[in-house]
Amino acid sequence: MKLDRYDLKILEILSRDGRITKSKLAEAINLSVSPCWERVRRLEKAGIIEGYSARINADVLVKRTPVWVQIELKAHNAESFARFEALVHATPEVTECVAVGGGVDYLIKFEADSIDAYQRLMDAWLTGEAGIERYFTYIVTKTVKRPAPGFCPDDLA
Repeated sequence: MKLDRYDLKILEILSRDGRITKSKLAEAINLSVSPCWERVRRLEKAGIIEGYSARINADVLVKRTPVWVQIELKAHNAESFARFEALVHATPEVTECVAVGGGVDYLIKFEADSIDAYQRLMDAWLTGEAGIERYFTYIVTKTVKRPAPGFCPDDLA
């Protein structure tokens, strides 16, 4: 799908403010409401806009302890990766996980009730079928920068 400057501006604005009104969005991109909204619908239908959500500050609700972990698996085959990734998806305390190259297989962010709760979870993974060879735990002492919401058209360059 070819995106023009209006589409890119729509994506940029909606990624920062998914609750913007139709009229304000149209005004911001200098189109009338109807053609602007047709573009939004087309972007949704194409799967470029997957949905709308609110950013929730979980720290206000419950204080969580963030922990980053490097994980190396014992075996490096499709079955081992699939089994481990299924475990990650089934663990609500895992809030982020990426597979990486360079000697480590995964980087995972846990958000547990406490360090003890994190360690009990990790102990269960080690005695279970996770297939972990080695792991390194990094306790977060402060958050310096959170991911900023927003889409920048320059991201496509």
